[in-house]
Amino acid sequence: MGLLDKVAQFTTARELQAAGLYHFFRVIESAQENTVRIGGREVIMLGSNNYLGLTNHPRVKEAAKLALDKYGTGCAGSRFLNGTLDIHLELEEKLARLVGKEAALVFSTGMMVNLGAIFALVGRNDTVIVDRTDHASIIDGTRLSFGQVKKYKHNDMASLAHTLDVCTTDGKLIVVDGVFSMHGDIAKIPEILDLAERHGAVLMIDDAHGVGVLGAQGRGTANHFGVTERVPLIMGTFSKSLASVGGFIAADKDTIHFIQHLARSLIFSASMPPASVASVSAAIDVMIEEEWRLKQLWRNTEVMMERLQDAGFDTGPSNTPIIPAVIGEDLMAFQMCGRLFEEGVFVNPVVSPAVEKGGALIRLSLMATHTEDEVHRAMDIMTRVGRELGVV
Repeated sequence: MGLLDKVAQFTTARELQAAGLYHFFRVIESAQENTVRIGGREVIMLGSNNYLGLTNHPRVKEAAKLALDKYGTGCAGSRFLNGTLDIHLELEEKLARLVGKEAALVFSTGMMVNLGAIFALVGRNDTVIVDRTDHASIIDGTRLSFGQVKKYKHNDMASLAHTLDVCTTDGKLIVVDGVFSMHGDIAKIPEILDLAERHGAVLMIDDAHGVGVLGAQGRGTANHFGVTERVPLIMGTFSKSLASVGGFIAADKDTIHFIQHLARSLIFSASMPPASVASVSAAIDVMIEEEWRLKQLWRNTEVMMERLQDAGFDTGPSNTPIIPAVIGEDLMAFQMCGRLFEEGVFVNPVVSPAVEKGGALIRLSLMATHTEDEVHRAMDIMTRVGRELGVV
């Protein structure tokens, strides 16, 4: 088969489009807020990772504008060469303080953090150990490394213990999501740490969905469990609670220095644009100062979880503002997503292979800026559509 023959054979997306069941690459005509404009009409947004509602905050936007005026639109080079600005360093200091580490390093995307950090740390004589449901960026990072790769059953400590028991290399890195992005459950960090320390392994938390959501003032999963000092590496992203794009890794100064000089995704990529750097820095300040946002996010979560469960939806293991409504078959998830959009609610369908076959779900995610009235209106629609389709 020729290289491009597979292009013609890929028909899945077009078949879904023809059936009116394609719900990807939808075009949004407004800011990412609690409601968005699509096709000229307003819908309630329950499919965004803008947990604290900061993407359109006046202070965040003003910081971006000021940086744009001072530094221009881009850095025209990598961090390694000409692309490190003073505001990159200021943001790294702020991030290190936020998550309780000595130092931090900023990358242009969250995926680049995982690709670069895992590649830098895991060599030929090392093993990287991951949860089976870790984010794709972690899995891809392990593939780029030269080490052995082992997976354990999702959040299963007996499986992790066995994986560590049979691991024969001296160097061992465990990488785990703090909050799992599809089902919204939290990793068992204290138990993972106990096993890691017993086996001489190093733990790295991917806190993309934990920063801004868990811990005091949104400081993340390690803070939530009170184990920050025991966690060697904390990774986070800016495209969720922190209202921009990019990511970071935080650790002790020597480890950051090491990653800084070996992470190919940092060295060979253009650095994070000035406006994005400034907006993240402002978003951290707002997150710390406006504590009502985190409280309202969790209040909204309680309301939605109660409404879904009262209606008979299976919300899986979620205990965060990411709430899955487990539907079952892929086709039904697509149908429900379409019906909800028609009724004025934007949600995301998650189907195989992102989840196991037969475990398709509607992924719901909340913002601090959602009013309780909006949550109730969305849940009224969700309940009615679910009953009409026979889901509940």
